[in-house]
Amino acid sequence: MKKATLVTCLLLASIGAGAAQATCIYPREPESIPDGATAAYDEMVAAQQTVKQFDADITAYTACLEMELQAMLEDPGLDEARKSELQTMQAKKNNAAVDHVQSVAERFNEQLRAFQAAKKKD
Repeated sequence: MKKATLVTCLLLASIGAGAAQATCIYPREPESIPDGATAAYDEMVAAQQTVKQFDADITAYTACLEMELQAMLEDPGLDEARKSELQTMQAKKNNAAVDHVQSVAERFNEQLRAFQAAKKKD
């Protein structure tokens, strides 16, 4: 939550200053996801929370990208080619971020399945 607030504050500050530089800060992914075959319940719960937070942070990041793009597109000096270029760059950043969070979630889900399988054996 604090990261999302920071991203929003930075974005608003840059828009107010008329900055055209990137202000959206890409969130850090969880440092590690425990091995589900050997992890304790508390470790898996903590990992789930960090993955959920990463997802929320990516959502805030992509919203920031959209706000940043809209602010840049308001520049009357931009020609259509530059606007199209900016929109393409924003779409690529957005898609890469979404792919990244999906990859992290998939890795967690693999370990969750391993955790559940290990617990069934016990």
